[in-house]
Amino acid sequence: MSLTAHAEFSCPYCMAKNDLEIDEENDLNQQQIADCQICCSPIEVVVTADYHGGFNIVAKTDSE
Repeated sequence: MSLTAHAEFSCPYCMAKNDLEIDEENDLNQQQIADCQICCSPIEVVVTADYHGGFNIVAKTDSE
């Protein structure tokens, strides 16, 4: 059994799809900095749980 869940989000700089592994016990409601897998720009990421058992991912540039 995997302890992480897989999710995708779009980079706010280049709009490329990025993969994110989410540890449901430690990552929810925490702000993280992730580098885009394509353009390498720093992205502020916040992951929250939604009502359907999935995740909401808010990805912002560092200047927003």
